[in-house]
Amino acid sequence: MKSLLAVIGDGQAVPLLETALLVARRFGSRIVGLNAVTAEYAVVFGGEMGLTISSEVDRSVEHESEQKRSEARSLFQSFMERHEIPVGPRADRGPSAEWREESGRQNLVVGTLGRAFDLILLERPAKLNSLAEATLEDALFESGRPVLMAPPEAPTSLGERILIAWNGSSETARAVAFAMPFLEQAKQVDVVSVEGGTVPGPLAEAIAQTLAAHGIPVRARHIPAQGRAAGAIYIDEAKAMNADFMVKGAYTQSRLRQLIFGGATRHILSEAPIPVLLAH
Repeated sequence: MKSLLAVIGDGQAVPLLETALLVARRFGSRIVGLNAVTAEYAVVFGGEMGLTISSEVDRSVEHESEQKRSEARSLFQSFMERHEIPVGPRADRGPSAEWREESGRQNLVVGTLGRAFDLILLERPAKLNSLAEATLEDALFESGRPVLMAPPEAPTSLGERILIAWNGSSETARAVAFAMPFLEQAKQVDVVSVEGGTVPGPLAEAIAQTLAAHGIPVRARHIPAQGRAAGAIYIDEAKAMNADFMVKGAYTQSRLRQLIFGGATRHILSEAPIPVLLAH
């Protein structure tokens, strides 16, 4: 986890930067703060129905975008200065940072540029069916890299106690593989599966055995649903074990199905109070 792409949309991204800093201090990473600006009209419906309308430049949108970019740049620079993280050439050891600006729609830029990074950091969408969710989806589906979704409140620790939301899917298996640098340093890992919330695949005990072979302190448990949704159970179980990190495969169901009927991924996108590593 040496290269981190942190998407900074405006001057309100302190929790995201705090999350990125926790990762960077753990792995000696370089944090690249990214801001993407567009001056085009756009309507984003979310899910599989993302749609851009018109490529005409709207000067008011352009002005607003540039103002947000200025706020994002100032926040990034002041945050790094306050935490004594050098901005500029890569440091020989320890965290370092770099500011980067791109033109284009944020979701498209992140989906392509993110391919060159170990980890993409995004804010938890303030509301679903928004540009923030479109960015998260493009990061997951287009970059081929894992995404760390930062919660609205800055975490004070990260990766000490980890919950794996296990459903037996290839998406979750991929998320676990991406999360190994965190899992190998964790003090406790719980692999949690939920009654009725799995697909045909290995049980939680099977992945726990594999992690134990890596020397990871791990335990597995299967939770009865009792009428509750799987996403809510994962969050409740994370709170019960005082987890500060979750690992989740994203969109085992199709995005359109989740948009219409809901699902564990969408519940976690809207409610997770801790950082969540996602992969598709």
